[in-house]
Order: sequence, then structure tokens, then C-alpha cells
Amino acid sequence: MTTIETGTLAGKRALVTGGTRGIGAAIVRQFLDAGAEVITTARAETSTVPAGATFVAADVRTAAGAETLAAAVRDVLGGVDVLVHNAGGAEPYQGALAIPGDVWQDALDLNYLAAVRLDALLAPGMRERRSGAIVHVSSAAVPAVAPPFLHYTAAKAALENYSRGLAAELAPFGVRVNTVSPGRTATPGGEATREQWARLSEGPGQDNSRPPLGRDGRPDDIADAVMFFVSERASWLTGSNLFVDGGEFPRG
Repeated sequence: MTTIETGTLAGKRALVTGGTRGIGAAIVRQFLDAGAEVITTARAETSTVPAGATFVAADVRTAAGAETLAAAVRDVLGGVDVLVHNAGGAEPYQGALAIPGDVWQDALDLNYLAAVRLDALLAPGMRERRSGAIVHVSSAAVPAVAPPFLHYTAAKAALENYSRGLAAELAPFGVRVNTVSPGRTATPGGEATREQWARLSEGPGQDNSRPPLGRDGRPDDIADAVMFFVSERASWLTGSNLFVDGGEFPRG
């Protein structure tokens, strides 16, 4: 794990959704190491919460779950200075037209509307204090628009568009909004999804290929980018989208 300067986030209050495993857990650990007080969440109680973080069970796909989580954040922390929307994901299907309507809705709720709802509940406190940092975790695969994942990438594309608009709205109040877009990263969830895609494709195909830098990303590679955006080193950055993908998805 990257060494974090002690005290980088001292006195900061942070919420990280989906922070019990993979990329989210790496973000939580880095925040804790940097001195932040951290709340994280998942749909159900789990034994994998990083030591030192406060866990709140909430289903952020729903408006009620977002309200439950925001109320807990206010009760425990009194508000947040840092808000990271990491919860996300979707299973592949055999082409875009095979994706059921309820799966489309679930992808939108988890990957896009969860962030919209929580921002609406918690960002006004940042605006009032004229300080804060929000990071939305998207995906470097958005430009690829692969049909088996179109529900996922379409939701993430909406998230990116929304992030840029929110950044413009909140910038005059000293609140920064940025996006991190991971590429292929070695996490349990990512591996399971790639295995499912390989089965749908009747073979691994390009699914076993590595990014140009020669390895899969590590959760801390993504956490490093998030940590940068919420730190004072990024104090003049808002509305940005940082691709952390080892060159997997070249952009012109």
C-alpha cells in the first residue's frame, strides 16, 4: 500500500460507500491511515469492515437506504467533509437487448442514483461550510460501451455527466467534485464478473489480456487516486475524471 502522510486527513469526517472489500476497503484503510474518521456501508452486516471504521448497514440503491445512511452519518459524525461513492457493479448479459428492465433499473439505482440521492442529502452541509470533497467512482470501460455491460456503463456515463454538472454548481462554495475511473482491477467482485463474461463468450478471449502496463490494477492504485482528489494537493481540481487503468482504454 502507498505510504500516506500522517495527518493528511486529520480531523476530516468521511463516508465511503461499498467500503467493506476490494477498492472500497482500500479507500477506507487509506483514509483511516491519514487520520480521518470514517463511516462505510454495505447492504448487510459483514465481518470484513476495515478496523477503525464505523459500519452502517444500508441499501444505497433505495431512497430509504440513502436516508438511513445519511441520518447515521449526521448522528455519528455530525456531517461529512469527504464523500466517496464507490458502491457499484452489475452482472453481464448476452447482449444489450437481453438485459431485463428490472436489471436496468437496479444498475441505475446502484451506479448512478445512489450518488445523486446521497449528494442531495449530505452535500448541502458541505456547501454551507464552504468546504468539502466528493469523489464518484465510475469505470474506465464507459467509452467501450460493451453490449453485455451496457446497463452498467450507461449508468456510469450518467454519473460522469452528473459529476461535471455538480462540480460546476458547487465550485463557488468551495466544494470539489471529481471522478475516478478504474480499469481492470484485481478484486473478488471483478474476478467474478470477468468469469461470468468469459462463460457468456464461450471462452476467455480478450478477458485474460492484461493492460498495456502489464498487470491488473491493485485496489490501492485506485485508492491512491481517490486520496489525491480529497487531499489539499488537489485543491484546484474539480470536474475532473482520472482514468486509472494501466492504459487499458486509450482515449483520443
